[in-house]
Amino acid sequence: MRRISLLVFVSVLLSCESRKQEIVVLSEVESAIDLSHIGKTKLSEYGFFVGELKTLTPAAGVVAYTLNSALFSDYALKKRFVKIPEGKAVTYAADDVFDFPEGTILIKNFYYPADFNKPEYNIRILETRLLINEAGVWKALPYIWNEEQTEAYLSVAGKTIPVSWTNTDGQQRNINYSVPNMNQCKGCHLRGDNVMPIGPGARQLNGDLEFSAGKQNQLVYWQTHGLLQGLPSIDAIDKLASYEDASIPINDRARAWLEINCAHCHRADGPAKNSGLYLLASETNPARLGIGKAPVAAGKGSGGLLYGIVPGNPDASILQYRIESIHPGVMMPELGRSITHTEGVALVRQWIEGLK
Repeated sequence: MRRISLLVFVSVLLSCESRKQEIVVLSEVESAIDLSHIGKTKLSEYGFFVGELKTLTPAAGVVAYTLNSALFSDYALKKRFVKIPEGKAVTYAADDVFDFPEGTILIKNFYYPADFNKPEYNIRILETRLLINEAGVWKALPYIWNEEQTEAYLSVAGKTIPVSWTNTDGQQRNINYSVPNMNQCKGCHLRGDNVMPIGPGARQLNGDLEFSAGKQNQLVYWQTHGLLQGLPSIDAIDKLASYEDASIPINDRARAWLEINCAHCHRADGPAKNSGLYLLASETNPARLGIGKAPVAAGKGSGGLLYGIVPGNPDASILQYRIESIHPGVMMPELGRSITHTEGVALVRQWIEGLK
């Protein structure tokens, strides 16, 4: 009876609007609740990695992958893996996230090095997020790592973790990193009525990665190892630009940044579809992209500005105002960051300045 009462209590708290109160109260009761009906209690129980857990050395059948352009998460670095059930494969699709077979698990680890000039050394892993395809329905599970870096534990409540690091410019950075609760995971991954992955599709995976046998295009590697079927010629596949690659035209880089950071909501089938602002890099309609477009609801989030994008004038553009803000009622995206992505917003600013 006590366990049932606690579970009801947690369910009610997770629906509350006050995220701060939710995390404080849940952290006090969560350890007393059996979460095994939600997912495995410990990350190690899945067997994704061999050797010391913190090395993130993949076990057989677990494949590393990377994205051409990654979502900004308060400068956290990420190591991504996928486990596709043996004997199953993804069917190639050109324009969207792959439709992964039942039983697939996407594994994303968030970490900070002590010094970003030495990103492979003195690493602190904060969380591992799993997306598990069960009977065609994706389930999001967050796991929080202990201080000893020996284990990560399932958490429905999320957590705020103080983090510090030395930046590439030598300056010390300090933030309060936020691990989302389970409801917040769903908020970002919702497409229509269904939870969906955000990143791993052909355009994002169309790039090289260092595998044990050497560097190879990820899509080719997946096909060669039976993880992907129906792959056309690589030359025929579109590629999302890397927004960090200064050799690529500014339009392609800025549009890639907006796609990965904003378009999981701002698309025709996303949670922000009613805004009429669609930010996929493939969008060609200027109004849907925000150019000369008035907001559907003008409130605090507009900053008193009139249009989503004013060509040549980022300071008059609502989009620029919102991606630069860190105010909870203004900032976009709403979740996943507590600070401004300095380089990303500078990139979008430069892009808007060049629009005619």
